[in-house]
Amino acid sequence: MVGFGGDVSDMQYLDRLLGGLDVQENYAGGGEAEKEDPNMSAKNLHAYLSKVMYKRRSDFNPLWNALLIAGLDEHDKPFLAFADLLGTTYSAPTLATGFGAHLAQPILRRSVPDEKASEALSKEQAVEEVKKCMKVLFYRDARSMPEYSIAVIDKSGVDLKENEKLENQSWAFAEQIKGYGTQTV
Repeated sequence: MVGFGGDVSDMQYLDRLLGGLDVQENYAGGGEAEKEDPNMSAKNLHAYLSKVMYKRRSDFNPLWNALLIAGLDEHDKPFLAFADLLGTTYSAPTLATGFGAHLAQPILRRSVPDEKASEALSKEQAVEEVKKCMKVLFYRDARSMPEYSIAVIDKSGVDLKENEKLENQSWAFAEQIKGYGTQTV
C-alpha cells in the first residue's frame, strides 16, 4: 500500500510509474498470476520509490510528494516506511504526513511508543487510534471533509474501506460561537 501526500500531478506520475512496474513484473513472470511476488514486497517497493525520489531530486526536478509505504516484509512482519522529495527515508511504528505529522503523531505515539508496543496492539485498537487522529485532523482544518479511507494490511491481504465517515462530526456548532461568520449588530 502506498499513501501519497503533496502534489497531485506528481502523485499521478508515480502511480503511472508503479502501474508500469507492475505490468513489467507480471510480464517477466511469464503471465502466471502469482499470489505474492517477493519482488514487489513493501520493503522492495520502498527502496525503489526512495531511489526514484532521490534521482529526481539529484536532477533538480523533485517530485513534491511525501510517501508512506506499508505492507508486510519477507518474514510477514509489519513494514511501514517514509520517503520524501529529498529522498529522505526512515521507518517507524507510526508515521504520518502533512498536518498528521504534527497533530496525529503525538496521539499515535502515546499508544505505540515503540516497536514492542506495536506488536501488542490489536487491529481494533489500531483502527480506533486512527479514528481519533482523523477526528482531530478534521477539527483542525475547517475546509476538510468528514470522510476518509482506511486500509488494514495483514497476512490475508489488504482490507481497504473507502468513504469512512466521522461519526456526528460537523461544523454546525461554529454558528453559535461569537466571531464566527457574518456579524450583525
